[in-house]
Amino acid sequence: MEKLLIKLKASYPFINFKPGATFSWSPKTNHVIYKISPDDDVVAPWSLLHEVGHALLEHNDYSSDFQLLTLEVSAWEKAKQLAESLNYTIDPDHIQDCLDTYRDWLYQRSTCPTCTNCSLQTNSRTYACFNCGTNWNVSSSRMCRPYRKLAKAI
Repeated sequence: MEKLLIKLKASYPFINFKPGATFSWSPKTNHVIYKISPDDDVVAPWSLLHEVGHALLEHNDYSSDFQLLTLEVSAWEKAKQLAESLNYTIDPDHIQDCLDTYRDWLYQRSTCPTCTNCSLQTNSRTYACFNCGTNWNVSSSRMCRPYRKLAKAI
């Protein structure tokens, strides 16, 4: 992965690369954070390319869970383009596995706790069921378990 990192730093000097505990993109600091991995880790370069994809696409924020999923899809598409230009191949099953974690998370958050109907997000932290009328709140964090707390009636 070291060779890839050198190529990316040379190609994109406006992106800051910083080692860290996990792979991520921080639009606030303009850092692609990468995990130092053993040379035989085939997934690490794919993750690095994915985070660079977020950076190049200027993914700064999202206002809904579905928008987050679309940002992830577009970052993987950009990562595939980058990989091709750098003579890498990203396993499409790996991409789908990663996207499945977001799809599963979105499904859990959007499932009505009363009638189990898949429902619509009304704001960044609230869903409303169009079947039974239940409203529930979800965590603002995308990294935690998708708890659903019933909203109090007004």
